[in-house]
Amino acid sequence: MLLDADESQLVLVDYQTKLMPAIHEGHQALANAIRLAQFAQMVDVPVWGTEQNPDKLGPNDPALRALCQRTLIKMHFSAASDGLVDWLRPPARPPAGNARSLPKHLQKPASTGPERPTIVIAGCEAHVCLLQTALELLEQELDVWVVTDACGSRTERNRDAAFDRLAGAGAELVTTEMVAFEWLRTCEHEAFRDALKLIK
Repeated sequence: MLLDADESQLVLVDYQTKLMPAIHEGHQALANAIRLAQFAQMVDVPVWGTEQNPDKLGPNDPALRALCQRTLIKMHFSAASDGLVDWLRPPARPPAGNARSLPKHLQKPASTGPERPTIVIAGCEAHVCLLQTALELLEQELDVWVVTDACGSRTERNRDAAFDRLAGAGAELVTTEMVAFEWLRTCEHEAFRDALKLIK
């Protein structure tokens, strides 16, 4: 199964200015997160950010924050517990047309499912906020794809343990370039040349 840009949303978890210096290979994780957000904009994938207790940990990196449509301020480690799911799932649509135009048994129910059920997610710390958010999104029956080279923890062991647990729970593990090329699908995509500049 390949990622489909039309069904995807990107969530970037807690790349915060006071946290990133302590993250193992944090500079590379942040650089890949920024590239992911740039790829997402090229193919019209919504980008959401989260910040954990920003009064203590600071805001997200400014370049990354500027690429997010909205940033969720949270106190729970899982962004899903502080309202992220409401952003990812569109509100139910009211029935269209005159309610009396069709008998009740022929009226279609309002759509309640997500229009973009595939959540591409990356963040810090991988074994805390990223892990808990991804696990709760899986519980919400969303498809979760974790971008491993855009994730980080203070230690490599904690990061890798998070990946093991997420894979066991049903998340797909991918890399930044895998996401980019699957969103594009073809070298004839209008964004291919711009994407290639970011990759090279």
